Amino acid sequence: MMALVATLLLSVAGCLGYLRIARHLQILDHPNHRSSHVHPTPHGGGVPMLLAFASGMVLAALQYGLWPGAYLWLLGVALMLMLMGVLDDMIRLSVTARMSVYALSSLATVAYLVGSDLSAWAVVVAVPVLGIGLLWALNLYNFMDGIDGIAAVQCILAAGCICLLVLVYGGDQRYVLFCLLLVLAQAGFLFVNWPPARLFMGDAGSVPTGFLLGGLAILGWVENIVPPGCWLILGAPFIVDATWTLVARWRAGEPVTEGHRQHAYQRLARHWDSHQLVDLLLLALNAVWLFPLAWAAFVWPDQQWVLVILAITPLVVGMARLRNLT
Repeated sequence: MMALVATLLLSVAGCLGYLRIARHLQILDHPNHRSSHVHPTPHGGGVPMLLAFASGMVLAALQYGLWPGAYLWLLGVALMLMLMGVLDDMIRLSVTARMSVYALSSLATVAYLVGSDLSAWAVVVAVPVLGIGLLWALNLYNFMDGIDGIAAVQCILAAGCICLLVLVYGGDQRYVLFCLLLVLAQAGFLFVNWPPARLFMGDAGSVPTGFLLGGLAILGWVENIVPPGCWLILGAPFIVDATWTLVARWRAGEPVTEGHRQHAYQRLARHWDSHQLVDLLLLALNAVWLFPLAWAAFVWPDQQWVLVILAITPLVVGMARLRNLT
């Protein structure tokens, strides 16, 4: 409990302390035509959040012994991506430079997690495919961090629900602890990011968060802790919205690497004039639809892909219905 409570408190205190520093140093995200906020708001809150998460892992190691190498790898790469986000804020790295680092990080992580457990021919197929999937996870999380609270809420829901399922069915306790530490670090950040947000996580938080969730999904599959369909079901709101919007922009001949306000969650936030209502909709969607399906996929893994399709179908229909919102 000490590591868990400390992670939450460190995240809250760190984010509040960073908020004062960011305001003093004018580390602000100024609104533009692509933004969903109207007032200059400090950004970079992902730094104290992830440092709190790392501190929680250190405290847990002091209590329960060293973490297995896979968890340390995930933490190390996440912190590296956090530092890259800070560097990008300072000198504006090119898209090519950022994507190259993201791709190498994803491929190296997949190779580390699955390489020793697969035959040579399977590695040739699995590493590129899963690497592309992990690369998409960290990018889509960056795309979806566009209104107050939504990125932290999604992480808390996905990792929290997986944590509950693994805990209830007596799964790997290290996996549970890692998920819990991530949830509590995000909850501490949400204290200052809930609408109306006082602090944004920025690329230094959104990219590592997407990487950690994708990495946990792969690790859970490799070590037979949780079926991958569970993660896909719980991540469906972000996966469907980001993928649908990217394909729509590509088909329309619009640049897919530039910022915009065309995601379904952004359209809903403008239509309702409320970020909070969109966050609450995400909470309700998980409670009444996605979490029950994820639970079913955990209990009946042979049916997980049918359940993934069942989870995604109404979301795709929703994307189609929302496309005309301005």
